[in-house]
Amino acid sequence: MDSSKLGSVPEEEQHREESNKPVVSAFASLPDRRPTKSSEKYSPLDWSGFFDGEEDVCIPDSNDVFHLYMAGTEGPVVFCLHGGGYSGLSFALSASKIKEKARVVAMDLRGHGKSSTENDLDLSIETMCNDVFAVLKALYGDSPPAIVLVGHSMGGSVAVHIAAKKTLRSLAGLVVVDVVEGTAMASLVHMQKILSGRMQHFSSIEKAIEWSDRGGSLRNIDSARVSIPTTLKYDDSKNCYVYRARLEETEQYWRGWYEGLSEKFLSSPVPKLLLLAGTDRLDRALTIGQMQGKFQMVVVRHTGHAIQEDVPDEFATLIINFISRNRIGPHGVEIPGLARPNPAQAQGQSPAQTKS
Repeated sequence: MDSSKLGSVPEEEQHREESNKPVVSAFASLPDRRPTKSSEKYSPLDWSGFFDGEEDVCIPDSNDVFHLYMAGTEGPVVFCLHGGGYSGLSFALSASKIKEKARVVAMDLRGHGKSSTENDLDLSIETMCNDVFAVLKALYGDSPPAIVLVGHSMGGSVAVHIAAKKTLRSLAGLVVVDVVEGTAMASLVHMQKILSGRMQHFSSIEKAIEWSDRGGSLRNIDSARVSIPTTLKYDDSKNCYVYRARLEETEQYWRGWYEGLSEKFLSSPVPKLLLLAGTDRLDRALTIGQMQGKFQMVVVRHTGHAIQEDVPDEFATLIINFISRNRIGPHGVEIPGLARPNPAQAQGQSPAQTKS
């Protein structure tokens, strides 16, 4: 079974034996260890070399705090949602390229990275969608800029569900990365075995990065050096690093991530791009939709499940070209010859109608 299209949890892991998802607030409370000469290749890289800044967004009337990484100053907002077990830093290397043409916001989803919520195990699709809506509201109020949702694996499911609700009026584009409903649903039965079969403990962050590299879950060592640390946390009781995301305890939500995903994707009223890692079987709905020209599909060769990490330059180029092809500007779709409406008018329009 081809696992390149699974849902985040499952998918990543499957894609090269188990996709690894270290997680963490790693640089916070961990012992200060100096890398040995043999581990220098796997030493962590700081996110600041790729993003311009980070921010914690506190959600009103709750104790939820979501961590964001941000880059760029102009253009539409490319809002990135990572897969299960990853973190916002999964998009670090690609963000450093995308920010030349657009703004980038990469969010640590609930139970991942440096985000902290009242219930980190509630990874239901509705809860994660509500989290994204709450963060967008906190960032932009009632006048959000044009948003291009980019979701990988589990994050792709969240992006599709948000788009299908048709309530984010500034949504101007949808990019789904390596997740197809049929393959993901068929793979769920194997997920617990995959999760339990991966290495569970690491003596150092360098060892976790080395494991992801040698195991093949990530194929770009520089990306692994940036993204892996925030997928881990230090366990004082075990004197080692363990996964930040407790994916094995969220099984009750997995089916909800992917059921009906193809129809929701096709029903989303914005330009759509599906990126796949290698050839994969499209289900009937997607096959018909592709034949009808309802979305653009690109098969990215020589990459694993985490396309944005394995080939970040190619991924960034695909995102930039998608924005350019669909004329997505900071205020929505740009139509030559038509003046940009004022903000009050734009609020009453759909993303496709908003001009700049």
